[in-house]
Amino acid sequence: MSSEEPNPNPNPNPEPGPRAIRLHQVYTGALTRTLDKLSYENIATCYPTISRRAAPILHQVHAQMVERLKEKCDKEFDSILATRDVVRKMNDLEGLIADAEERRASGKSEDVPTPPHLLPPNEVLAAHLSPHLIEQRGQLNAQLQTTQAQNNVLAEHVRAQRDEIELLLDKLEAAVEDVRCANGVLGGVVGELAGEARGIDKQMEEERR
Repeated sequence: MSSEEPNPNPNPNPEPGPRAIRLHQVYTGALTRTLDKLSYENIATCYPTISRRAAPILHQVHAQMVERLKEKCDKEFDSILATRDVVRKMNDLEGLIADAEERRASGKSEDVPTPPHLLPPNEVLAAHLSPHLIEQRGQLNAQLQTTQAQNNVLAEHVRAQRDEIELLLDKLEAAVEDVRCANGVLGGVVGELAGEARGIDKQMEEERR
């Protein structure tokens, strides 16, 4: 029996097949929808005072936060793909599915089943890989859910910071108002106090004479 020998040095960065491409599209779409919820408009509603007084700074902070979160998610996703060799395994699955569809179309499914020891290496490999691929898909889903949970934690942290900033601004505005009131009260008596002081000085000068 002649069969193709497996490549002892597979391509470390295989070209993604349709299913691998679709997986990346699903991930990109999920991440985009998550980051869209962190739009500047939503951040601005959390920090109305800052958005009115320092909009350029808030724009910059928002852009940096979104970019850092995207980089972290992309790095984690790429690490999972590389560590688990997901692209190559999905490509193998792609070939197995195509082979099965070809066999079914040609009517070979009605033939006598081939004994396991006569199966080609790719089919034997597929039989071993299928459970692992299912497991990897579950782990990828778990990773995405973890990322979404981290996003929720980040949003809660942003809300807490917003509350703290608003409290500090309220205290600052109250202090400014107190100073204004004090200036208003003292403004009417400063002249009188100065006149009385001059009178006392004049009286003391006369007594010395």
